[in-house]
Amino acid sequence: MIPLKRSLSHPPFIFNKSNSKSLRSLIKNTRSTNETFSSPIPIFYFKFSDSTMPIFAANSSSFSKVNTYFPDSVNQPTLTSTAQTFPQIRTFCVKRTNPNAELSASNDIPIVSTVSGPIQTSQPIDAGSSMRKPISLWPGMYHSPVTNALWEARSSMFEKSGAEKDSRTELVAKTPSMSRTSIAYKFSSDYILREQYKNPWDEMRMGKLLEDLDALAGTISYKHCRNDDGATRPILLVTASVDKMVLKKPIRVDFDLKISGAVTWVGRSSMEIQLEVTQSTPDSPDPSDSVALVANFTFVARDSKTGKSAPLNQILPETEHEKLLWKEAEERNKMRKQKRVAEKKDVDNRDEDRLNALLAEGRVFCDMPALADRDSILIRDTRHENSLMCQPQQRNIHGRIFGGFLMRKASELAFSNAYAFAGAAPCFIEVDHVDFFRPVDVGNFLRFKSCVLYTELENPMKPLINVEVVAHVTRPELRCSEVSNKFYFTFTVRPEAVKEGLNIRNVVPATEEEARRVLERMDAERSQ
Repeated sequence: MIPLKRSLSHPPFIFNKSNSKSLRSLIKNTRSTNETFSSPIPIFYFKFSDSTMPIFAANSSSFSKVNTYFPDSVNQPTLTSTAQTFPQIRTFCVKRTNPNAELSASNDIPIVSTVSGPIQTSQPIDAGSSMRKPISLWPGMYHSPVTNALWEARSSMFEKSGAEKDSRTELVAKTPSMSRTSIAYKFSSDYILREQYKNPWDEMRMGKLLEDLDALAGTISYKHCRNDDGATRPILLVTASVDKMVLKKPIRVDFDLKISGAVTWVGRSSMEIQLEVTQSTPDSPDPSDSVALVANFTFVARDSKTGKSAPLNQILPETEHEKLLWKEAEERNKMRKQKRVAEKKDVDNRDEDRLNALLAEGRVFCDMPALADRDSILIRDTRHENSLMCQPQQRNIHGRIFGGFLMRKASELAFSNAYAFAGAAPCFIEVDHVDFFRPVDVGNFLRFKSCVLYTELENPMKPLINVEVVAHVTRPELRCSEVSNKFYFTFTVRPEAVKEGLNIRNVVPATEEEARRVLERMDAERSQ
């Protein structure tokens, strides 16, 4: 016998062979009557909305909320109340009232969990409940409520892009305010949402936050490309790069969080979106001190049929702040171009003395390991790796692997690597500039390889651990492997761990190739 979960105010209700047979008999004899039936003990009831599908609803407040969408081809069942009311009636389906619903005028997307927590006193509002998509047409259903809500908002724009309109060749100038969008995380009141974003140390999972940042930047880029009539030209918008992100203050998972952003700069076929992560805490109630992170994403537009670069709507900054952001973005774009030119130059003229100095200790490890420095370790001995198949559930709206998913997986592997290296929980500080060299498709075999590239021990109370993660896209049937992304993360450890005697080791290269990678990263850090 399996007891049905119930609140303590109800007498026991147990499913057994006798009452289950009577229930089946009741269903068989009355399935076409379109009536509502309740169990003798009102824990649940069911109704026949038509002659083929009984609909069940639970009355007990001890049940958790479940949202499931039925395709439009099936009549949406209507639940009715019984004579006896209970605190919560869990709805099993939601009908979409406006299939072309767009973002609200406030441009603020509240994000809540789809399951109510045990300490909540009121029902949260599901950000996507009013425009739920069929599961078969909705990619990335495993993602967080944030990415789901953002992709649902984006789909209302994307649905119109297939129409044959003259607007596909028309370009208009738009202000940054027209693309501004915000996400509100109600961590202080939404228990389940908070559970999805905290790590084992009750801190923010930065990988999930990076994933949400990429999803929000993509939604903002689509809003900028949408014309006044709501139509979007048939173009593909993909993440090209992400500038260095430095954490200005710790992000707490028990206080409300907000991410807002807009398009700040537009070239011919590329645009930059700046996002701000803000959080007010008792330590920083001043709004000017609430900015925790600033991220700059660069997206490029491609024609959906030819794959060539496509022109974009231009930007018209209005306020002085918007004009300042435009100038800063213009300078960053020039610096990116100069960096690409510098990387093409011959690197063989690098300082040989620095190279040999880095390799000196590594040669001792290789040739005389018994005499090697016990406070040092070889780069190759810090390696970790993660492999996975790219599944359809990880695709974006264009059918390719969601860039935010790649950033999250790289971030979590880097965190694990730093944790295993330091022997204590690491604290995220920054992620350096990220380039997306090639797209990742469904069915690709993806390998993430990470290592501690070098450490900075000048400040004993705040040692820095620099982790490199390289994503390789492999296709075994073609015997090929290509680099998709390179990620560089910086972590530290808590001062308490250092006071308790934690020792962070020095990392040394064993090969010339490793030494060159270390020098390139050190020079890149100094140039920023």
